[in-house]
Order: sequence, then structure tokens, then C-alpha cells
Amino acid sequence: MKIQSATQSELFDLTGKRALVTGGTRGIGMMIARGLLRAGARVVISARNADACAQAQEELSEYGDVWAIPADLSRPDECARLADLVTADSGTLDVLVNNAGAMWDEPLETFPVAAWDTVVDLNLKSPFWLVQALLPALRTAGTADDPARVVNIGSIAAIHIPARPNYSYSSSKAALHQLTRVLAKELGPQHITVNAVAPGPFPSTMMASTLDEFGDAIAASAPLRRIGRDDDMAGVAVFLASRAGAYLTGTVIPVDGGIATTA
Repeated sequence: MKIQSATQSELFDLTGKRALVTGGTRGIGMMIARGLLRAGARVVISARNADACAQAQEELSEYGDVWAIPADLSRPDECARLADLVTADSGTLDVLVNNAGAMWDEPLETFPVAAWDTVVDLNLKSPFWLVQALLPALRTAGTADDPARVVNIGSIAAIHIPARPNYSYSSSKAALHQLTRVLAKELGPQHITVNAVAPGPFPSTMMASTLDEFGDAIAASAPLRRIGRDDDMAGVAVFLASRAGAYLTGTVIPVDGGIATTA
């Protein structure tokens, strides 16, 4: 039986899809949310700060249907609350982007217990809790031809050894990459793909001090001789969420100008 091929526009069209982007009020999360909106998706963004949520919702509304929900995703009960709110009207979710994250830099000798708990709770446990809470909605949305999608935002700090003393950050992101593979194997037969994006240097609040101090050197070290731009992150997110990325699962895609993979 001949299968009808998608047209170029259909490959990347997200019209009618429902997506949740955590940490979507700034930086990489906002880049992704904007890209999904432009591709036609209805997007919910979430962050801890209510004012930031309101501001981001207003800014992103020019690109499509967006709703911001404040939530502290370091807590499992808040993950469950967010999942309930996102799925209350339809019971389905097509795309989950686990982007919310935290970083902590401190020398080895003084690296505190709080630096592990704070970072691991948000970077590793939160994506697991959200997948757990949203699993019924993802199962309902996914089909064999058009699976539901989970996109975990990892880091190139989990692929190569970072220069900065962010022990819990790089370790949590490496664990998230592995969790991506584990969930991909389990959820694939349930019509849910699970992939990870490993960003390199992009302009964001988390990276601001690093780029201020070392931005030129970091750009010079990349084979493509620049840091990431909004469209670079939006593009990979739309790819993974769309028909174009429907046959990928269990992958970790570095979006870093070649820094980690050629180091």
C-alpha cells in the first residue's frame, strides 16, 4: 500500500496541537514556545514567578494561542496541579517540553547539599513527575502515525566536561539524557516519543554571566563561530514536535554549533 507523503508545509505544521513548555517565560523555553506558536500549536507555558508568566503570556500572544500558569515544578504536587490544569478541558496533550531548570556553580570544596537538592529536583525529578502526571493525556493524544512527543532539554555539559564547577547541573543533565532513553523504550509502544535536546551556549539568564565574561571565546571555539540564536532552538523543537520528527525516539540532539561533538 502506497503511503501518501506529507507536503513540505505539512511536515512542520503543528496546527491543532496542544503543547506545554516548562520554564517558558524566558531564554530557551521562550524560544521554543515562540517557535511552536508560529508553527500553529496552542501553547501553555509555566514558570514559578507569576509576574514573569503574565509578562511572557502578553509578549507571546502576538504569535498565537498561549496561556501561562505559575507553578513551582521542584515539587511533585505542583507538577500534578499543572498537569491537571493543562488537560482539564480536553484530557489530551500532544507535546511536553521539559525545559525548566536550575544551575549552581561553586568550587568543589564548598559545594553545598542544597546545590544538589535544588538542581536535581528541578532538572531531573520534575521531568519524570510531569511525564508521570501527563501520561494519560499523552497516551490519548498519540497514534502510531502521529505519536505524542516528550522533549527533554538537556545540555552539552552532559556530553563533554564543562569548564565551570557545576557538578550537580552537568550530572543531572547526564541523568536526564539517560532517562530520555529509558522512557523512549518504554513509551514507544504506547505511541509516545521521547527525545532530548542538548543546547550549547544560547543567550539566557542562566548563561548571562558566562557569556558576558567568555562569550567571544566560546563563539570562537565553536566550529560555526557563533553562539545559538532563537531560530536554532525553535527549529529543532518544531522538528521534534512535528511530522518531520515522528520516527525519532531516544535521541539526544546537540544544538551547539559543534562544540561538544568536535571537542
